[in-house]
Amino acid sequence: MILSAVQIGTKLYAPEENRAWIEAAVRREAAEGAALVVLPELAVSGYGSDPDRLAESAEPRDGPTLDLLARLSAELKLVLVCGYCESADGALYNSAVLTAPGRAPAHYRKLHLFDREKEVFRPGDLGLVMAETDIGTIGICVCYDLRFVEVARGLALGGADLLAVPTAWVGGFDAVARDDGGYIGQARGAVVQANLNQLPMVCASQSGGDQGIRFLGSSLIADAFGTCVAGPMGEDETGVIRAEMTLEAIRAARIRSDRIRPREDRRTDTYGVSVNGRLH
Repeated sequence: MILSAVQIGTKLYAPEENRAWIEAAVRREAAEGAALVVLPELAVSGYGSDPDRLAESAEPRDGPTLDLLARLSAELKLVLVCGYCESADGALYNSAVLTAPGRAPAHYRKLHLFDREKEVFRPGDLGLVMAETDIGTIGICVCYDLRFVEVARGLALGGADLLAVPTAWVGGFDAVARDDGGYIGQARGAVVQANLNQLPMVCASQSGGDQGIRFLGSSLIADAFGTCVAGPMGEDETGVIRAEMTLEAIRAARIRSDRIRPREDRRTDTYGVSVNGRLH
């Protein structure tokens, strides 16, 4: 299966224009044979912090973005994951939705809010989210969630085969902007966690600076051995990276040898991870 991460700096507070761009990008990826396409965090509204403007760009979970993605998934026979600004119960959420042919949509609300997001959004309350699809079980998290190692570990132990990560990576967390290999801290962390959790990651970031924020780009795809097989992209790049994987190879990576079986080697008599109320 071909996995795609789409990187763009979307237009701020312009959901209709951004949805049109998203549809065009998805159709191009379908023509390339993509089975999964991941788009950035807040790709529909743009990544802004003005509560009034965000509210104008927000939508309910069953709004026009879900309609568009569900229609494209059904028509083009692929899985889509996209970030958007959700309105519910008088609050705004930094959310992502997954659509897949013949399946109910999966909705996720970002659990860990970063910096000024805390002034605008309500923290997620839907727990860790995974969706069964024809290409495997896909876990969803958003950007800053990856800084909390319990998230990827919990999704892996809960049964996810790969992780879709809409992001809008910015500075402000790490003392050094890039390491000696040219990776930002967020990208390096994703690659390391992919290896530690035997969980491939498809990370799609915002890019550029047109929204008043300097995004770091760095969209990437990592396999279950922690190899960056596509990307990271540049800060100002708009485009797509792709990688090909098989579900069989992803699952086989959970056993490194007869004596190296990371998931079986966990000391659950000493520690555990609770995923949506179930202890692993």
